[in-house]
This record gives sequence, structure tokens and C-alpha cells, in this order.
Amino acid sequence: MHIRFRFAIRLATFAAALLPGLAAAQAQPASPATQADEQRQRGVDQPGNNAPVWRDVRSGSENYTSIHGRETGVLIQPQARFPGQANISTAGEAWRNFRNGPITFYGGWVLVLATLAIAAFYFAKGPLKLHEKPTGRLVERFSLLERWAHWTVAISFVVLALTGLSILFGKYVLLPILGYTLFAWLLTLCKYAHNFIAPLFIAGLLVMIVVYIRDNLPEKGDLAWFRGAFAMFWSGKHVPSGRFNAGEKAYFWIGVVALCITLSVTGVIMLFPNLDQVRTTMQQTNVIHSISAIVMTLFALGHIYVGTIGVEGAYQNMREGVTDETWAKEHHELWYNDVKSGKLAAKSGATPQVQH
Repeated sequence: MHIRFRFAIRLATFAAALLPGLAAAQAQPASPATQADEQRQRGVDQPGNNAPVWRDVRSGSENYTSIHGRETGVLIQPQARFPGQANISTAGEAWRNFRNGPITFYGGWVLVLATLAIAAFYFAKGPLKLHEKPTGRLVERFSLLERWAHWTVAISFVVLALTGLSILFGKYVLLPILGYTLFAWLLTLCKYAHNFIAPLFIAGLLVMIVVYIRDNLPEKGDLAWFRGAFAMFWSGKHVPSGRFNAGEKAYFWIGVVALCITLSVTGVIMLFPNLDQVRTTMQQTNVIHSISAIVMTLFALGHIYVGTIGVEGAYQNMREGVTDETWAKEHHELWYNDVKSGKLAAKSGATPQVQH
């Protein structure tokens, strides 16, 4: 009995010394050979279960690839990077949900409501007409270079807007109407038109900014024009302004300069993905490009309305380069007075002259 008791004590002592070692061994990661054995056994016990492989893929760790470059060894982005998408496991899926969710939903409704508001205003008030009859005496308002720059940017922007909106909203609006085959052909055409018209838009934009920037600098009286803008469109009461009024200047600086340059820069980044950008850069650029395009389209809708059916005689100014004295006096009285006095010839790119 005494011998058995001593044996039990020695056995307990041995076990106490062995257990910490076993616990440490369990805490250490398995060797590659052990992991390979476990994977082979998993293939026997659970055929088709690739959970360990996908856990490694979703971890975002760098693996081997024969293509060298930034992030080329990462198969799937590991985490979300967009507002309201924190519960999405991958950044790619988060970008897709953000683009197809808030951007298309809110952006689409904003464009629809803006179009309806412009239409309602037109049918309620009609175009802004002249108070006096035209005199028949014409004043040069835009030079040939100014008109070419404007129409190059305007026409290319319309093409880019139509194709870009088709790409962004097409599967919600066009696909149910056209079906998959025609929709695929149309979107392919839109993609190529968008990509090849973009360089023409960028070149024309740079020329347009250089040509128009001098006459769009802030002047005294711009704030007064903003205060009287609503009354002007609603009751026809004009506020004296220079060659461009404050509304046109706001469109130039916010729309043409800020938004169109943003669209150009982000467009170039997406147009040349081989410039070693990472996926996050491309996704964030796409979001900025889409939001800027929607906002710029809103500005363009207002500008197109005012420049065509919204204001009597506005379209002829840019098409022909000249305007009647009555139109010049009512809409841009300060500019008209400078033209009549000869003060504007020294500083105006158009060098206006009265024609009889």
C-alpha cells in the first residue's frame, strides 16, 4: 500500500510537469506539414470545403503572383471603406453597394425632380421676354474662338452626360425596356463613346477656361444680382450686370472650373488603370466622379434651360456671336454701356462693336 501511494505521488508530479508543455504546444500554430495533413484529411472528411483557403484569401495578405505590381498579390480586399458599409466584409462589395445604393437612388431622384421643377417653372411662367422691341442694331457678344470653345465643351459634355448616366442608371431604367441583348450593345457603345469623347472634352475645357476666365472675375454688383435673381425670372425685373452676370460667373467657377476639372482628373485616373493605382483609389475615384457628374448635370440642366427656351434671344447670342442692342441693354446693361462708350474694347476678348 505504501508503494502504491508513492507511485501515485510520482505520477501526479509527472502529469503536473507535462500539462504546461501540452498547453504550450496547443497554443503554437501547426507546422506547414501538419496543416497540409489537416487539409488532406479535410478533403476526405469534408470534400469541397475550402473554408481555410477563403479565410486566407479574405485576410488581405499578400500572396504569390507572376504579375508584378502594387496589390497584385491580394486577391480580395479585406475590409469596407465606404460610408454605411462597415458591415460588409470586403471593400469591393462595399463600393458596389454604395454605388448602386445611395448614389443611384438619391442621385437619380434629384435629377428627376430637378427636371420636373424646370418643366413646371417653364409652363407656369414661360420664357423671360424682352420688354422693348429689338432695334435691329447688333452688338458682337462672342468671338469665333469663344463660340468654338463653348460648343466643343457643350456638345462633348452632353455626349458624356448621356453615356455616363446610361452606364450609371441603365440597368434600372433601360434594361427592363430594351432587354439584355440591346442593352449590352448600347452600354458597350456608351462605354467607347464616353472614353473617346473625354479627351476632346478635356482639351476644349482648358481652352474655354483660358478664354472666359477674365470676364468671369468677381465684380461690384454681383451680390445685388443674386438678391434680385428670383424677381428677374419671376417678374422680368432685370439687375444691371457686366458681360457675365453673377449667375453665369457662379456656373463658370463651380461648374466649369471646379466640377469639370474634378470630372476630368477622376476620369483620367479611371481611364488609365495601368498607372499603378490600387483598387481603393479606383473605387473612391469612381464615387467622386459619379457624384460630381450628377451635380454638374444639375448645373447643366439649369444652364441649358436659360440658354435655350428660358431666356428669349440667349441661344442666338452663342450661335451667331451677336445680339440686339435691346437684349444687351436689358440683360447686361453695364457691359452694353461700356461697349457704347468704347471702354470695353481694350479689355474684352470679343472686342464688341456695334453693327448697323
